[in-house]
Order: sequence, then structure tokens, then C-alpha cells
Amino acid sequence: MTVLWRLLNAPANWCGLLLASAVLLLQANGLLGLPGFAIALLGYAAGFVGGGLWLGFPAWRDPVGSACLDDQTDDKNDARQAMENALAAVRQGIASHPEQRFPAALRNRVLTLCRSLDELLRQWESSRGTLSLQDGFDARHIATRYLPDALNAYLSIPAPYAAERRLDNGKTAQETFKDTLAELEDKVRELADDLAAQDAQAFLQHSRFLRRKFAENPLTEMPALDLPPPENLLPPRREG
Repeated sequence: MTVLWRLLNAPANWCGLLLASAVLLLQANGLLGLPGFAIALLGYAAGFVGGGLWLGFPAWRDPVGSACLDDQTDDKNDARQAMENALAAVRQGIASHPEQRFPAALRNRVLTLCRSLDELLRQWESSRGTLSLQDGFDARHIATRYLPDALNAYLSIPAPYAAERRLDNGKTAQETFKDTLAELEDKVRELADDLAAQDAQAFLQHSRFLRRKFAENPLTEMPALDLPPPENLLPPRREG
């Protein structure tokens, strides 16, 4: 929302315009003469200040957090591309490191999570259901932030240290990374199940609608068609 738009729609502006219009109306009736224009400007200023003090002045700057909401709206159409780019970078990061860093089981787990996120995105786009604002935020950020950040943090640790040294939680960095993947997998599965449940409910409601529809107008109540007797439908017999 632009500053001009906020100004035009502000209650203070309407109060100023109302008072200025009243002064111009008096001038049009010949009650004020030439000074009426100056008085109208003063009337607008007085109305603007009075309306602002009473109803509130226009907001010249975006409130805290509104820019993030605007960005989410503006970037909605680019969300798929951002998620695809992030997942492609994760796959590339996995492929560019040796098996010492990513054993086969760990490598497959990361790639499976990427495929699950791809499927979630396709499901989200085709679903008749919706995700809450928080769940939609999580779905995007698992692909664009949470998984890449966890991967980069893991890769910053030397391979022997990550595989052998115990951290404060009693696990190695590699084990901790697996736990992080498990948490992300659970969230992706939860989001997919939520959308699937909404689609199933929509399907059930449609099925019930059709059942009621045809129960009110059963096919057996349709009028019989006036068809000729069966023998009249046979082709004519040829003589000889």
C-alpha cells in the first residue's frame, strides 16, 4: 500500500476535505468572497489535524511484520520455483560429497525427503484443501531454509569429527543430523496427511450430495419412453 493511498483513505484526510468543502460551499454562495480559498485551506488543515487527533493520522510507514506478509503475497507465484531451486541445491550438495561424508543410507534419506517435498508441493497445488498460514510457512521453509541450513551446518563439521565425536546431546553430529531429518520427515508427512484428509472430506461431501440428489429424483420416476413393440423393430422380411 503506497503512502498516497494511505493518505487518501485516512479519516484525517476526509475530515479535512469535509471542512474545506463546507468553506467552499459558503464561498460559492457569495458569503466569503475571495478570501474563501485561503479559509478553505485553513479549514482543511484544521479538519486534518482534528480528525487525526480524534480518529487517527495516516500510517506513513508499514507496521512491523507487514513487509513480510506483503513479501509472502508477492512471492506466492514464485514459491514453487524457490522450493525447486533449494531442493536442487540440496541434491547437488549431496552428489558433490563422497560416501564418507554421506553413507548410502544417509544419502538416500536426504534424497527421499527431497522427493517427499516435491510430492507435497504438487499435492498442495492440486488439492482442494488449504494449509494454515503457519503450515504453509513451514512447508516452504522446510525446503528453502530448514533442510538447507541443517545440511550446511552438518557439512561445516569435518567428516571424522561428525562421524565419531559425541556432542553435548550424547550423539554424534551424523546421528543428530538423522534426528533432524526425522523431524522434517514427520512434519512433511503431517502436512501431506492434512491435505489428503481435506480432499477426502470434500470427496465424501460430494458423494453425499449426489446421493441426496438422486434420492430426490430417482431414475425409476422417469416417464417411460413410447417405443414401438419389439416386433416392429425387426427389419422387414424378404420374400423368396
